[in-house]
Amino acid sequence: MGIEEAISIPLILFMIFVAPIWVIMHYRARRQISQGLSEEEKTSLHNLADKAESMAERIRTLEQILDAESPDWRNKV
Repeated sequence: MGIEEAISIPLILFMIFVAPIWVIMHYRARRQISQGLSEEEKTSLHNLADKAESMAERIRTLEQILDAESPDWRNKV
């Protein structure tokens, strides 16, 4: 078995089996990206944004409480 056969056989197998699947999957992913978000994803994103805003408000409230009760709490490690 020469070096040409050792390289050509895996290369041929790659080109027959792996490369076509790779190309198909690549363009399928590109098409999905170009379509944008689905309605379910938009709803989920909106819900996450609402939850993040709610959490931010809670953090601000907790910080105000801590500032009132222990003004130097931010300096403690």
